[in-house]
Amino acid sequence: MVDRKMSTRAFNVSEIRKDFPILTQQVHGRKLVFLDSAASAQKPRVVIDAMVRVMEMQYANVHRGLHWMSERASDAYEAARDKVAAFLNARAREEIVFTRNATESINLVAYSYGRTALRPGDAVVVSEMEHHANLVPWQILRDAHGVELRIAKITDSGEIDWESLEAQFADGKVKLLAMTHMSNVLGSYTPAERLVAFAHARGAKVLLDGCQAIVHRAVDVQALDVDFYVFSGHKLYGPTGIGVLYAKREILEAMPPFLTGGEMIESVSYERATWAPPPYRFEAGTPAIIETIGLGAAIDYVQAIGLDAIAAHERELTGHGLKMLAGIEGLRVLGSAQDRGGVLTFTMEDAHAHDIATLLDRQGIAVRAGRHCAEPLMGRMGVSAAARASFALYTTVEEIDALGEGLARIKQIFK
Repeated sequence: MVDRKMSTRAFNVSEIRKDFPILTQQVHGRKLVFLDSAASAQKPRVVIDAMVRVMEMQYANVHRGLHWMSERASDAYEAARDKVAAFLNARAREEIVFTRNATESINLVAYSYGRTALRPGDAVVVSEMEHHANLVPWQILRDAHGVELRIAKITDSGEIDWESLEAQFADGKVKLLAMTHMSNVLGSYTPAERLVAFAHARGAKVLLDGCQAIVHRAVDVQALDVDFYVFSGHKLYGPTGIGVLYAKREILEAMPPFLTGGEMIESVSYERATWAPPPYRFEAGTPAIIETIGLGAAIDYVQAIGLDAIAAHERELTGHGLKMLAGIEGLRVLGSAQDRGGVLTFTMEDAHAHDIATLLDRQGIAVRAGRHCAEPLMGRMGVSAAARASFALYTTVEEIDALGEGLARIKQIFK
């Protein structure tokens, strides 16, 4: 197996870009500059080919047939689970549950674990910089189940305010800390290992939203000792419609199913049903067979390049981008954390974020604009909307320079 962090393949962004057919396109007569990978990353040819191969040569429903094609598809599907387990360094493959996306993974935890392991009066803590997917499920749990929801503050730089976090835990009622591993707006990495140790010392479990972090650095769930870790395949160069919930086996075994129906049962009568063991207990119905195999191919792809090499490339891009944006008068980058990933969110005087994104698009440059599914965080940072440029392993320094030139043109328009 390829090492999770290192690869013997030299990192060559020009060669890597050849793996992504979509990057050869022109937009409005301009070469495509795709700087919206934090929303959803592009797909390498090997992922596309793997999914096509399933549809053309080995498609059948999994876990249900005794015929050769079903067994072949089942083997490929379960091989993807093994790849995810190895990628996260999980203790066992049974700790990997496939979902539609990270949003569903968090909802699964909130509904199943939240309604059984938590009691009215217990508290869940999130931070001010959470994506809606790691806020709204806990609001619903609060309203339906009587669990208290507490918000830990962040500093102006976009880092955890430890005094605020300690205050939330002071009365001993907190049973779950649910926090982003990397902000999709500020780019801030949270100190995951320290957070887990802090919460465990106070009797709380920890869920980390790894949607952004998993793309940019190696994640070892055993080293972190985290209880739950979630991410989506489509941000990790895989397809949409496939997500992952990692949870410690003993926790999954105590959780009831989130969805019920076919395949997640042990036995059924007209009077009652008993549940299959994890992870199948949480995978009701026909799963995303093609997408799961595509995710396995995406993991193979990033491991072949090497996560350390990818991280080094993106640190260079982020540093270059910060320097470039700092040279534009009237532009404000949100957050200034020292430990940050390839996400730069910004505002410009006199130009609305939507205008920025629209005018950049006319130049062939794709960025995100709006509230980024983090409306409370935008309010905390004092803005109603912002533009966001985000980087991936295929992003080049020249593309960041193109962004700078595009912003300079926009500045002149609104001047």
